[in-house]
Amino acid sequence: MSSGKHFLAEIEEQILATWETEKTFEKSLENRKTGKLFSFYDGPPFANGVPHYGHLAQTTIKDSITRYKTMRGYYVPRRVGWDTHGLPVEYAIEKEHDFRGKQDIIAYGIDKFNAECRDSVFKYKDVWEKMFHRVGRWADYGQSYATLDESYIESVWWVFRTIYDKGLIYKDFRSAPYCPRCATPLSNFELNQGYQDNVSDPSLFVKFKLTGEDAYLLGWTTTPWSLPGNAAIVVKPDAKYVFVEVKDDEGKPETLILAQDRLEVLDLKTYHIVKEVTGKELIGLSYEPLFKLNNIKTYKDHNNLYKVWGADFVSIEDGSGVLHVAPAFGEDDLNFGKNNNIPVLMTVDEFGKITKTAGLPEAIEGLFFKKADEKIIEHLTKQNNVYAAETFTHTYPFCWRCDTPLLYYATDSWLVKVRDLNDELVENNRQINWVPDHIRDGRFGKWLQGARDWAISRNRFWGAPLPIWVTDDGEIVVIGSVKELKEKAVDPSKVTDLHRPFIDDVEIKTQSGKIARRIPEVFDCWFESGSMPYAQDHYPFENSDDWDSRYPADFIAEAIDQTRGWFYTLHVLATALFDKPAFRNVICSGWVVAADGEKLSKRKKNYAPMDNVFDQFGVDTLRFFMASSPIVNGEDVRFSVDYLRDVQRKVFMTLNNVYSFYKLYADVDKWEPKATFTEPESTNILDKWVISRVNQAVEEITTLMDSYRLDKATKPLSDLLDDVSNWFVRRSRRRFWKSEDDDDKQQAYETLYFTLVRLCQLLAPFSPFLSDHIWRQLVKGTDLPNSVHLSDWPIAGKVDEDLINNMQQAREAITVGLAQRAEAKVKVRQPLAEVVMPRLAEDFREIVAEELNVKKVSWGKEIKVITKITDELREEGIMRELVRHIQKARKDANLQVDDRLMLLVETKSPEIQRAIDAYKDLVMSETLAVVFGKVLADAYSSNVKIEGLDVQITLNLTKH
Repeated sequence: MSSGKHFLAEIEEQILATWETEKTFEKSLENRKTGKLFSFYDGPPFANGVPHYGHLAQTTIKDSITRYKTMRGYYVPRRVGWDTHGLPVEYAIEKEHDFRGKQDIIAYGIDKFNAECRDSVFKYKDVWEKMFHRVGRWADYGQSYATLDESYIESVWWVFRTIYDKGLIYKDFRSAPYCPRCATPLSNFELNQGYQDNVSDPSLFVKFKLTGEDAYLLGWTTTPWSLPGNAAIVVKPDAKYVFVEVKDDEGKPETLILAQDRLEVLDLKTYHIVKEVTGKELIGLSYEPLFKLNNIKTYKDHNNLYKVWGADFVSIEDGSGVLHVAPAFGEDDLNFGKNNNIPVLMTVDEFGKITKTAGLPEAIEGLFFKKADEKIIEHLTKQNNVYAAETFTHTYPFCWRCDTPLLYYATDSWLVKVRDLNDELVENNRQINWVPDHIRDGRFGKWLQGARDWAISRNRFWGAPLPIWVTDDGEIVVIGSVKELKEKAVDPSKVTDLHRPFIDDVEIKTQSGKIARRIPEVFDCWFESGSMPYAQDHYPFENSDDWDSRYPADFIAEAIDQTRGWFYTLHVLATALFDKPAFRNVICSGWVVAADGEKLSKRKKNYAPMDNVFDQFGVDTLRFFMASSPIVNGEDVRFSVDYLRDVQRKVFMTLNNVYSFYKLYADVDKWEPKATFTEPESTNILDKWVISRVNQAVEEITTLMDSYRLDKATKPLSDLLDDVSNWFVRRSRRRFWKSEDDDDKQQAYETLYFTLVRLCQLLAPFSPFLSDHIWRQLVKGTDLPNSVHLSDWPIAGKVDEDLINNMQQAREAITVGLAQRAEAKVKVRQPLAEVVMPRLAEDFREIVAEELNVKKVSWGKEIKVITKITDELREEGIMRELVRHIQKARKDANLQVDDRLMLLVETKSPEIQRAIDAYKDLVMSETLAVVFGKVLADAYSSNVKIEGLDVQITLNLTKH
């Protein structure tokens, strides 16, 4: 083609233009406005990056379900949204300016930085909407929502204020996953998004010298950078510990203390146990700090530092049974420190660098925490504080946006009391239909059971601001609306933009008359997207009258990682607000990977560009591939153009060929469907069978789509299409071919028309283009709507299970018989005398005889084709081969299917001539020849071989 596009792609572009001209989507909504509402929430993507195949998979799922529900009579309004705040946006702008962290942003100016963030968030919005449009994703793009809108932020404030009033918000100094580059804490589910495998880190056994004794507590750590912040040693009270004499590197004896069950870590052939004690006996001992900090006495309770404590959580399954505790750098460490009044030694600053204020060695000060490991090990080795230093490989968390190594870091955070909601979260989860179903009690359910309190504050700039104002003496005011803010603002005219830095300038007056200023933190962007059910409608400030009818959502769908992202935050906030789920049904899609199972990579170029695939295979093909793949059941799918080629051939080329066959003969016979569409009544067993198969497929697909099982729903459709093409149409060709316009031919047309209409309807949700293109040709002159997407989903008629089963048995028997013919090297066109087989219903005897090309079907115990060929049978076989060659010659001569012809067949073979003479009338009938033995001078001629013998076929259009 001149455009370089596949004809399917060209059809799709024509249909897109037609939809736009006719406003088909708008009509589909208007037609269903009185129907029952089907509520769908669209998870907002970031529009500062381009869409990929994973987004296409989710788009396919969303559009397929919403189209299906519309055809089922539901009113399905659809909006898209945009996630516009948070680290992903900030990081992109930082990279443009080569900023190294927060301090560069502050120096640049928060106002200018946030203005650039605002300008960037819709950078690729047109690209996204173009992709949505091209793939047939129907939605009201003019009514999209964005998390940066003031109305959206105001609803987020309402969510926060409501759960604050319920006592579910608190501030705490806690150790949380922390990105030193972004200089902000992250939530636990953000932590889980950034783990990387095969990260090398030190494994260090450290010697802590007991005060006044020549003995060392043997601790173990994989974070040497945390050792300057060591504040305590913890042992297991009831465990047995041993004092072991070993030789140091210089051969001098030294005494190490470790759990008896962990002696294996010494890796020595000889050692001497000096004495055994319980952990309880070690509690209270003091040890010398590894690093002598010069600010120790400035800490309250500094006398509790550098002592041995006891706790049951100490493991003696790994390490040494001697636990190094640095409250600044671990959640359990900090909790233990709080409970025992142990100071938090902040030896790493907010940017992940070793502090310069504590008197640490110059070689260590100012180093990034990960880079400090080597220098710290060197320093401790010189001090004789290292027993063994090795390297091990493990999984380690990195920032999900900037790829910086994370650390646990103690800082002030505002949190949601998720643990207080644990029982309700688990119970509400039981009400949700998850696809795949194992997610409910598996990945999501187990995550809920262990869910921790959610840190929702971020020490950042571009985000919805936390609506918390605090006075100098600590009085807190939480604002729940813009109106309330203006009422309490010292200067209401300053309430112009809810973003930083403008909102930071708004001071409020408390009821006690004090001045309060806003805290600098912004919301975790996941809190914002989790507020989407309310904020997209500016609830409760607007749209509250009918909001309950849209909540919870009937359906949502995103990738499986959202079990710890959007699905999770939706669930937490809905439970906190209303103690109910935010959604009733959810599909978790897997990941699209390369053909070899590797991650799709621009650098590796291991996938075809999306636009190229659209042009080469058509969107319908790609959508059907996605919908029928394991990706819609939470599994990974390997992406390859070979798979697309297979789907294109088996589904769309097959459907197009069936339609082309119908149109070819309907045009020849000037056959038109009845104005009113009904299921046909036929006396032909093949018609009855295919009608039952259609109704069976309607039943199965409806049940599976109602269960949100797209992958399973596509299989009955593929199977039906295969049956229609390779069985019904193939076996019905003669019925359309024959010249008589009898009842059987009429029934064949009605049945094929009915089947095509139903195929278009069943295919429409998954692949909306070709189904609508064919539909529009089929329904001309009928009372059916002009688009398949405006039609009602079919209701299954009667299914004759016995007929379907009997036909299946007949086809299976035919398969066995054909295999026997192949084994005997007898072509199918060669007639045979008989097949013996187990009894079938009498109606199927003729079908078996025709398919196996036998004269007689006899009943017996086993299937056996009699392969002996008589002279008479051989002549008939020659005739069939001749007919095949004549039909090919007709096609090569560009004759139409209804063209009558003059035919001349010449051969020097007596055997072939006998066959021609014997079957001349049948040859003429089969090939629409009206003159035999004579042609015109300009006739088309073809030389062929039959049974290895030369035959010349000459033909032309008849002049009669």
